[in-house]
Amino acid sequence: MAFLKWVFLIFSLYSSMPTPISSNPSLNKEALAQIPINFLEFAKKPEILDWMVGLRRKIHENPELGFEEYETSKLIRAELDQMGIPYKYPVAVTGVIGYIGTGQPPFVALRADMDALAMEELVEWEHKSKVPGKMHACGHDAHVAMLLGAAKMLQEHQNDLQQGTIVLVFQPAEEGGGGAKKMLDAGALENVDAIFALHVSSRFPVGVVASRPGPILAATSFFEAVINGKGGHAAIPQHTVDPILAASNVIVSLQHLISREADPLDSQVVSIGKFQGGGAFNVIPDSVTIGGTFRAFSKESFVQLKQRIEEVIMKQASVQRCNATVIFDEKSSYPVSLNNKELHEYFRKVAGDMLGLENIVEMQPIMGGEDFAFFSEAIPGLFFFLGMKNETQGQFHSGHSPYYRVNEDVLPYGAVLHASLATRYLLENLPKHTSPPKGSYHDEL
Repeated sequence: MAFLKWVFLIFSLYSSMPTPISSNPSLNKEALAQIPINFLEFAKKPEILDWMVGLRRKIHENPELGFEEYETSKLIRAELDQMGIPYKYPVAVTGVIGYIGTGQPPFVALRADMDALAMEELVEWEHKSKVPGKMHACGHDAHVAMLLGAAKMLQEHQNDLQQGTIVLVFQPAEEGGGGAKKMLDAGALENVDAIFALHVSSRFPVGVVASRPGPILAATSFFEAVINGKGGHAAIPQHTVDPILAASNVIVSLQHLISREADPLDSQVVSIGKFQGGGAFNVIPDSVTIGGTFRAFSKESFVQLKQRIEEVIMKQASVQRCNATVIFDEKSSYPVSLNNKELHEYFRKVAGDMLGLENIVEMQPIMGGEDFAFFSEAIPGLFFFLGMKNETQGQFHSGHSPYYRVNEDVLPYGAVLHASLATRYLLENLPKHTSPPKGSYHDEL
């Protein structure tokens, strides 16, 4: 790829200047625009596509839950070893961080999550999960395969990376374990200037990507409350303190937090998904357990909602002569996922060169949560969705369904977007740091 060498030569000539290269008209826009196109040609070669498909299927057959991704991590390290890519392991129990480039700034990161879900797969196919009660039902197997595909492309041109370092973040425990926070605490993004991540989506067609600047996914958390009363026979309720009645009032009152306290233009959600109490038709139980989730698109609204949920549960229980305890699941609490505005414009430019601007969708924010939010809270980040819908191949169910399938035709697109975003980021940005991360890259403790 002579065009890439030529572009990096221009980059090195301007590397000592105090302003970003992207602001200098001498950087050839046509050559930059050609990078994702040429990468896509490479990724669609049968041997490369088959390799990525094989990786994805191997991971799919052997799903592992959060912080248990030992075999998945082992597979990743074996592939990185074959490519000659140095890495750090373990990071946050099972995480792996690979490095491609000079080891010098600027540093740009690409992230893939690795964990599966605790559910039984109901899709009957040759590579169905071999582990009872566990399934890759959110596409993380594809995410790993695409980031490894990007690594292969980038490593093939590592000699052309005359400046800068690409950080490959293979993250454990996205599904409720807060693996991103643990990796962040372990220094995974030390010196990194920006981070990108993708998620496959059945909402959009193949060849379409979707994102937006600002909030794209909500802050999320879960709670559980135990409401204690006094049980007894249902025929003599006057001798009881009915926790079912108290819990019912609590649930109705929680909905008033959204309809009567929240700004209608500030989207928030409180949903109760769990109600457990009693086991007989004619017995009022001693206690009832309820549980649910709450979500918001701003930190202020999220904090206020949490405070009011606890107040409503405690006081409504008291009105019904009961007492209550409320527990919030801090490990599963994620902040708002915020996309950096400048990175979003950059993403549109790179993805537009590859797919055409007509295939770049500016989506509405959604109430789902993602622990990528911890990364984008710490440094500028960009999260986007990669379409995989193809109606000729039947229905592709949304994530967390036992019938979830991945359209493997999208693997080249994800790998190329990863590689192109990282490559062009290094070309268009000058160093902001003066020293590489400390310690050995290949650090297997």
